Amino acid sequence: MNRSIMLENLSKDAIWDIVIIGGGATGVGCAIDAASRGYKTLLVEQYDFAKGTSSKSTKLVHGGVRYLEQGNINLVMEALRERGHLLKNAPHLTHVQPFVIPVYSLWEQLFYTIGLKIYDILSGTLSLGKTKMLSKKQTEQQIPFINTDKLYGGILYFDGQFDDSLLCIEMAETAVQQGATVLNYCKAINFVKDNEGKIIGVEVQDEINKISYQVKTKVVINATGVFTNAVMQLDDAHKHEFVSPSQGIHLVVNNKHFNGAAAMMIPKTSDGRVLFAVPWHNKVIIGTTDTPVNTIDIEPTPLKEEVDFILSHFNKYCNSSISRKDVLSVYVGLRPLVNNKKSKAKTAQLSRAHSLTVSDSGLITITGGKWTTYRSMAQDAVNNAVFVAKLERRKCITTNLSIDNLIARLEALNQLKITRPELADLIHPKYLFIKAEIIYAIKYQMAITLEDILARRIRLLFLDARIAIQVAPMVASIMAEELNKDEDWITDQVNSFNQLAKQYML
Repeated sequence: MNRSIMLENLSKDAIWDIVIIGGGATGVGCAIDAASRGYKTLLVEQYDFAKGTSSKSTKLVHGGVRYLEQGNINLVMEALRERGHLLKNAPHLTHVQPFVIPVYSLWEQLFYTIGLKIYDILSGTLSLGKTKMLSKKQTEQQIPFINTDKLYGGILYFDGQFDDSLLCIEMAETAVQQGATVLNYCKAINFVKDNEGKIIGVEVQDEINKISYQVKTKVVINATGVFTNAVMQLDDAHKHEFVSPSQGIHLVVNNKHFNGAAAMMIPKTSDGRVLFAVPWHNKVIIGTTDTPVNTIDIEPTPLKEEVDFILSHFNKYCNSSISRKDVLSVYVGLRPLVNNKKSKAKTAQLSRAHSLTVSDSGLITITGGKWTTYRSMAQDAVNNAVFVAKLERRKCITTNLSIDNLIARLEALNQLKITRPELADLIHPKYLFIKAEIIYAIKYQMAITLEDILARRIRLLFLDARIAIQVAPMVASIMAEELNKDEDWITDQVNSFNQLAKQYML
């Protein structure tokens, strides 16, 4: 992905078939779908790709076990089907992950086993493995850290795991390979309408150079997640709040606190959510919470009560307690839950099914849903865009479309190491990320800021915020050389990143 070329495409006096606002999983999924069908496609994202919710998930490609308990069979079936497609289409960034549910009575074991057997059946030919009951000894072997006091046994089942922001960025690369133009740091600031109030264009601003462009389009898809309301109100100032966001936090700790290959799922917490402890990049992610919020912030902050909630629930199940000092990083994401004015349910009970609406102006809004179902959400959105814009109908091909840039990435990294041997050095001795990945992210993944590198191309900020701060000056210096920036740029980038990284520390 070359940003200069993308900007040149933006400046051409052309009519786009579809313009997509939002560079998270759903928006980028829409770009892949539309471009692979042959439609002239533009995507704009006001921040970096996956900057928001799409980089702050629990890192699970899953059907949603708790949605089964709620009776939402359709959502579970959709998610299980999409789970299978995603693991097949992006094998280098996804894998099958065993999970264990600890149980404390025979009744509990039978109840959850039956539910998970149904989960397996609903997976059909895309099943990842058979659920089975575990004895107390087998449960301890799978999750050695478990507190065995009153433990009866467990249930072993299988789901998927992935690296969320890296997948989103490779999806953006895939969209470009399919012919789309995609731009990060490019904000939609206004709609252009005809005499009948129909959208015929979008005014966008390149946030890097502060240059505005007016692009013509036949239809616009709003895929902005928690920023859905703002874009809808850009179209119609009197539009009601369509999304009710909730906040979820995750704690990252060393795997010494969780010395097993299987993940753990606690099926019921005091707020009605499940709690996961999942191995990831040789660390363990523990989460999540579900807290309604009134303010939408691109970098929300964790609440003390949320941290205490996760620590207390995790410690109930472990043979050694963890405390705030054990937390290497804490990250917070907002969920774009569809607002049902008639419902008085807590956010933990609100539906995770996606919702699609078409405004009087022709603006298509797709929101809700979950990471796993991004592809089917995109298919729905593009199908509606084709109908609204009266485009030639073409079949969706994303069910079996590969999202796999691994070979090209490895070849590019090897070439960088041959050309500049010093780029083979590790960024930090505790992690396997190498300096060549910094250059690769700039050249091929549209990384522009220090945060882009350390948060979403190299996941150091999410794995260990303090080490990310340590290496920030060195990484910024390598970036500055590649981007032809001066010492002032380095200082600004490091200061800005350090300020952000402090939010990831307890």
